[in-house]
Parts: sequence; structure tokens; C-alpha cells
Amino acid sequence: RPNNTRSNGIRTLTEVQPTSIGEWSPPEGPLGRLVAAAYARAAAIRSSVASLERSAESCAPAPSFALALRRADVAVIAELKRSSPSRGIINAALDVPSRAREFAAAGAAALSVLTEESEFGGSLKDLGDARRSTEIPLLRKDFIVDRLQLLEARVAGASAVLLIARALPPARFAALAAAARSLGLDVLLEVRDEAELDRALGTDHGIIGVNNRNLETLVVDDSTSARLLPLVPALRIAVYESGIRDREGVVRAAALGADAVLVGSSLSSADSGPDAVRVLTGVTRRGRAN
Repeated sequence: RPNNTRSNGIRTLTEVQPTSIGEWSPPEGPLGRLVAAAYARAAAIRSSVASLERSAESCAPAPSFALALRRADVAVIAELKRSSPSRGIINAALDVPSRAREFAAAGAAALSVLTEESEFGGSLKDLGDARRSTEIPLLRKDFIVDRLQLLEARVAGASAVLLIARALPPARFAALAAAARSLGLDVLLEVRDEAELDRALGTDHGIIGVNNRNLETLVVDDSTSARLLPLVPALRIAVYESGIRDREGVVRAAALGADAVLVGSSLSSADSGPDAVRVLTGVTRRGRAN
């Protein structure tokens, strides 16, 4: 594998899709399919790296995603997506600028914008539209496998990016987290078991996201957060992902020690975006004792 390094010492991460490293093996099922597509898209934009570098260097700082989640109540990260492998079409006619403004006005602490094209119906244009429509922090929600995607996120106005532990071999996971921080991006490190949590906690920075959905089978198991959230050190921000449909779900997440919840399908499909967000806000954050 080539050892490509920029002059500042940060690896360019231009390798092709890796093989197994240690106990990690390439993901299967929907996640494996989406990760393979992400590597192909990254390869297709390789020639744009110099332009992206220049654009990223001239970008103004984005609002802090991490700071937005530090509040007395459980922060709501409201997601914008048109479809998903688990639900199919959610809201094909989703008006991203309008709904972004609605979510922000209704009390969302941040927005999660799906930019994956093939199965979520998203795009970088959606991210840019959301940035122009609201001032709250934006998370680029995608299957990030290459530093080029971090540059894209920075240029489009993201405050943070998602890195999925199951999707990446440990060395690449850590390197992408460091590269994101060097670009001024916060990182949501998504885990689903104890080994992945240990890997995420091994990074110097990063918000911990516990996903109740197994992305290889698409099955949601709320016991994942019940098991892992109490293990996240109190100094790290912890996000409960998947399975929140109503205020009772936010109360349940708060009881487990979640600092924030990421809510997707139920908000994107809601007839009234503002009402759907408001019902989730104002739940007191209880924190974790560890």
C-alpha cells in the first residue's frame, strides 16, 4: 500500500479499499455495499484534490458541532434525508433549505445532512443548501472512507463528519479522525460494540455515537445504547442514534446518560417539521457518573 504523505505529515489516505487488519474485516450487507460505493466515488474525484485543498484553506470556520451539544437539555440533532436502505422512500420531495430552517427555528441544536447519493438520495448540494439556510452546526452524514470526502465536507460548510468504526480498519479510522480535526471538523465516531468503543475512545478528540441499528443487518436493538452509553466517560459527548420516534424515546436516552439524540426518519417524514422537533426538545440531560 503506498505511503502517500503531504508536506505537513498528514497521510493523504489515497489507498484503494483495504483488506482485513487485525480483528477487523470488511463490512458485509448494506454497509459493505455503501462503503464500496464510497470508495468508488472517492476514486472518481481524485483529480480534484488540489482544487479542494485550495477551497478548504479559504473557508471561514464553521460553528462548533461539539459546543452545540453541550447544554442543560438533551440536544436534538435533526436529520435531513429522502430515503434509506431500511425504510425505502421517506420523503422524496424533501425541501432541504425549508426544512433546515424549520428544524433550527424549532430548537434543533444541529442538523445531520445525508449526502450519500445511491441509497439515501442525498448530495453535497443538500449540505450546501442547508449551510446557506441556517447558522446552526451541520454534520455531513455519509460513508467517509477518504480524506477527499473530509475536504468536500469542509468546503460545503460542514461543522462535523461521521466516521463509522465498523466501516473502517482501525488505522484508517484513527487517521481520518486526525485528518478531520486538522481541517477544523468535529468528528462523530459511531460504534456498536465494546471493541469499537475502545477504538473510538483511543482518539484524542471525538464525539461518541452509539448506533442501535446494525448497519449490516439493519436491525435496531435499543439494548446497544443501554450497554454502551454508561461506558462513555463523562468528559466525552455521547449521542444516542437510531430508534427515537417520540419524546419518550428522548427521555429513555437521557436516563442512559445521552448528551444528545440523532433523530432521522421520523423528522424527515413528518408533516410538520417544527412540531416534530419541538416535541423532542426540553428533556433534561442527566449525564453519566463515570
